[in-house]
Amino acid sequence: MKINVQFGANTRTSQDALKIRKAVFVTEQGISLTDELDQLDDQAWHYVAYLKQQPVATARVIAESPAKWHIQRVATVAAARHQGLASAIMNKISADATAHNINSLTLGAQITAQEFYETLGFNTYGNEFIDAGILHINMIKKL
Repeated sequence: MKINVQFGANTRTSQDALKIRKAVFVTEQGISLTDELDQLDDQAWHYVAYLKQQPVATARVIAESPAKWHIQRVATVAAARHQGLASAIMNKISADATAHNINSLTLGAQITAQEFYETLGFNTYGNEFIDAGILHINMIKKL
């Protein structure tokens, strides 16, 4: 299986990312479109994994400071789950962060995905919180 991970801002990649997010967060999880879309999309880097030239997984990255990136909106379409696509995106983000001298990655994980992020080297911090009606926990990975 060949996984192609690309990233961009305000490109076809960002449009593919939005398509995946709508399928997963809006249609599947019932999050409102107004909660899913925000002003950060225009300033984010959008990572998308393509399988057989189809966009199937995504994440977006916001530079919170010169040394810290925040990962959001990690999603894989239902038909493509459990094939290592989200891991491929997260590994690409980690490699890019290291190349840009970033020393930490943070994210707000849905509780159901906490174990997945722990396998990638993330640790929890702080208290659980609700975002868009879903229980989350903050996580960090030191690079």
